[in-house]
Amino acid sequence: MKSLFDKVSYQCSQIVTESYSTSFTMATKMLSSCIRPDIYNIYGFVRFADEIVDTFDQYDKEKLFNQFEASLKDALEQRISLNPILNSFQHTYHKYEIPYNLVDAFMKSMRMDLYKSVYKTDEEYKEYIYGSADVVGLMCLKVFVKGDTKKYDDLKETAMALGSAFQKVNFLRDLKSDFEDLDRSYFPNTDLAMLDEASKTRIVNEIKADFELAYKGIIRLPNEAKFGVYTAYKYYYRLLKKLQRTPSLEIRTVRIRVPNYEKFGVLAKSYVNYKLNLV
Repeated sequence: MKSLFDKVSYQCSQIVTESYSTSFTMATKMLSSCIRPDIYNIYGFVRFADEIVDTFDQYDKEKLFNQFEASLKDALEQRISLNPILNSFQHTYHKYEIPYNLVDAFMKSMRMDLYKSVYKTDEEYKEYIYGSADVVGLMCLKVFVKGDTKKYDDLKETAMALGSAFQKVNFLRDLKSDFEDLDRSYFPNTDLAMLDEASKTRIVNEIKADFELAYKGIIRLPNEAKFGVYTAYKYYYRLLKKLQRTPSLEIRTVRIRVPNYEKFGVLAKSYVNYKLNLV
């Protein structure tokens, strides 16, 4: 039965989300049940693409990525795939009429990770951020507004800002592994081997500006999505503050994280603010 296969596909995307990101899972669980599975479907798709270019070093990553991209295109065209992650994603893609150019931009940025390691100019940096993060925010926004074109256009800029903020926080948090293990340097005009406080402060202020713009959109989201997105926003802002307080030398040598007890604290405070209509 096709319906059973689709159900299993959805469950696979949820398992991927829960296995790879406790923080994203926590925020997604705060979304309304009517949109939650579709966010799992989007995350499963982007997670698998990212895994290919980041972690499968013992295999031919370019060949695997080409196969994944071909399977993605087939799934979107045929509206089915034997890859359960792609099968669940294509369902969400068609359900909310996600523009193909968003998917294409994402895959382009993921492919850049196969051969590009240093982003020297602001243009290169912004292009990568748009494809790797902004468009994911836009895909999720399509779900949040249930395909409403006017609401989507009204909130598009703020959704992109939130995607940028999340990605830049990840870059700063993962600086050690990106630079040492993957030999990547995303921040332009920044010597990560000699990251100093001035450079770190510039990056932090850039992220804060993204968060400030993003918040203006969060408060205008439909109720089905607002609490979950606000929770993710508060978690990442907490992580940014920890990075801001951490000496630049330490950021270059360890991975800064928010412990689980702090995550639950963020969740509790977010819930109180949401229930008191402070969001």
